[in-house]
Amino acid sequence: MNQRLTCIKTLAILLLLLFAAALPAMAEPSAAPKPAAKAVLQGTVNINTADATQLALLPGIGPKAADSIIEYRKSAGDFTSIDDLVKVKGIGPKTMEKLRPYLSLKGETTLKK
Repeated sequence: MNQRLTCIKTLAILLLLLFAAALPAMAEPSAAPKPAAKAVLQGTVNINTADATQLALLPGIGPKAADSIIEYRKSAGDFTSIDDLVKVKGIGPKTMEKLRPYLSLKGETTLKK
C-alpha cells in the first residue's frame, strides 16, 4: 500500500512538472502567419464613368455597393460632387473618408492595386 501511494505521488509530481514546463509555451503568442499586407492602391476612379469592376476596387466597396452606385447614377444622373456619393445607400461618412483619395468626377479611371 505504501509503495502504491509513493507511485501515485511520483506520478502527480511528474504531471505537475510537465504542466509547469508547458505553461510558458501556452502563454506565448503562437507563431501564426501574419495577415497579408493590404494592397496599396494607386490612381483614381471616375465615379461618373466607372463600371462595377472598377468601382469594386475601391476600399469598402464590394460588388453590391458598386451596383448601387451604378443604379444611383442611372436614376439621378452624373455625380456633381464627390460628396454626393453618400446619397448612395450603404455609403456613409466613414466609408466616404476611406474613398475620398481615390475618387474623381472627370478623366479616366486609373485605379490599380
